[in-house]
Amino acid sequence: MARDGARPAYDPAGHDTELSAALQEVRAGRWMSMRALLDRTATWWQWTQRTQVLAAAAAGTDVVRAWLAEEPDSVPAAVMRARVAVERALRARREEHRRTHQLWIEAWDLSDAATRAAPQDPVPWVCLLALAQLDRRQLWEEHRAPPPEPMLPPGPWGLLTEADKRDPYNREAHHRMAQFLYARTSSERLAEAIRYGHWVTDTAPVGSALHVLPLYVRVERYRRSGGHSIGLDLHWVAEEATREARHAYDSWFEHSRPVERSPLDLNHLAHALWGALRFEEAARVFEAIGPYYTPVPWGYRSSDPGDQSRAVRVFLQARARSRSAARGPDA
Repeated sequence: MARDGARPAYDPAGHDTELSAALQEVRAGRWMSMRALLDRTATWWQWTQRTQVLAAAAAGTDVVRAWLAEEPDSVPAAVMRARVAVERALRARREEHRRTHQLWIEAWDLSDAATRAAPQDPVPWVCLLALAQLDRRQLWEEHRAPPPEPMLPPGPWGLLTEADKRDPYNREAHHRMAQFLYARTSSERLAEAIRYGHWVTDTAPVGSALHVLPLYVRVERYRRSGGHSIGLDLHWVAEEATREARHAYDSWFEHSRPVERSPLDLNHLAHALWGALRFEEAARVFEAIGPYYTPVPWGYRSSDPGDQSRAVRVFLQARARSRSAARGPDA
C-alpha cells in the first residue's frame, strides 16, 4: 500500500520492477537485459506490454540493431525491430516529419516479416494495427474490411482478428483500433469510437482491461472539444460518464490481478472515478497506483497539457480529495 505522501513519478514500467531495470539498460545502449527479460516473459499480455514499453525507450537508440548484429536469427529481436520501427513511424507522423511515409513503409515491411518469423505472436499484428492509423483515407484494402457488426465502420478488422486469434482481447490491439478510429474522425464525429468502446465492453470478459477503454474515448472527446477544467468537471459527473467509470471499476478493477494492471489504465480509472465524485472507489485505485502517475489524463486539466508540473498537482489534489472523502469526516 502506498504511503499517503508518496510523491508521483512517471515510470512507464509502473510496478514491473524487472521492466524498469531493463529500461535503464536500454537507455544506456545495452540490450542483454532486454533479451533476458523477454526470455522470462511467459504470458502474451505481459509480452505485449513489455515490448511496447521497451520499444518506446529503444526508438531513440541503436540498441535493437546491436542485438540483431550479435544474434541475427533471434525471433524476439525481430519482433522488437518491428516494434521500434512502428514507434519511429508514429512519432514521425506526430511531428509531421518529411520522412513519415518512408518510415511507415519500412515499419510495415518489418512488421509483416515479423508475422512470419513469430507466427504465434500477437505483437506483429498489433504493429500492423498501429500503422493503420497512418492510412487516414483508408487507401489500403486491409484497412477497409467489413466490420463485425453493422453499427461499426469498415476498418482493419482482419488485423484485429489475427491479433485476437493469438491473444483474445489483447488490450493494445483494441486500443490501436480505437486510435485508427480517432485518426479518421473529426471532433464532431467521434460517435464511431464511442460505439466501438461500448461494443468492446459488451464482449470483453470480466477482469479484462478493455472495460477501461470507454474512459479513454471519453478523455479523447474532451481533448478534442478544447474545453477547460470546469468543463471537464461537468463532463465526468454526467450520468453516462459515471456509469462508464463504475462499470470499469466493477468489471475490471475488482476482478483483475494487481500485476496485470497498467499505470495508464489505473490513472484513467482514478481520474474518471474522482471526476464522477466516486471518492471511495477512487481512493482504492489511487492506492493501487502508488506513486506511478501518468501525465495523461491529468494534463488535460491544464490549458497546457504538456505542463508536467500542473499534471502532478492535479493528480495530488485528486488523490488527497479522494482519500479524505473516503475516510469520512471523523477520520
